[in-house]
Amino acid sequence: MLDQNDIQKIKEATTIFFTKTTIPPLSVECSVLSEGDKDSAQVDVKLKEPQILIGEKGQTLFEAQRILKIILNKKLQKIFYLNLDINDYKKTKSEYLKEIAKDLADEVAINKREKVLSPMSAYERRIIHAELAKRQDVITESSGDGFDRHIIIKPR
Repeated sequence: MLDQNDIQKIKEATTIFFTKTTIPPLSVECSVLSEGDKDSAQVDVKLKEPQILIGEKGQTLFEAQRILKIILNKKLQKIFYLNLDINDYKKTKSEYLKEIAKDLADEVAINKREKVLSPMSAYERRIIHAELAKRQDVITESSGDGFDRHIIIKPR
């Protein structure tokens, strides 16, 4: 379980981490998100030049999250999920993907023809699967391997 002391340590370590990248954060906000028995830490960072640490398709952001999670797990001696977001990139991307998923699902439901989406990361696929799981008129499945893995939206 993460407590307020842990959140303060996460905030301090995150600030130091980004300062060492020579891109000091303008602000770092941390909060605890409980998901069943798993604890999650949400870390929102604001930067002047976010694109450098977001990278193409968010790849640098995901790698920074992975490294920061390893550092924090070792520092706190706890295993927890870390969700790092820089300048609301993930939040905005998630909203965009949900809208695209809804539009494509509507099209599939009307035309009764499946749609094959372009390859995307596991994080992005998870957002689309979760969004369309609520619907009764379409189903989703992932297909392909590695960087070619994509979603197919099919009529039910």
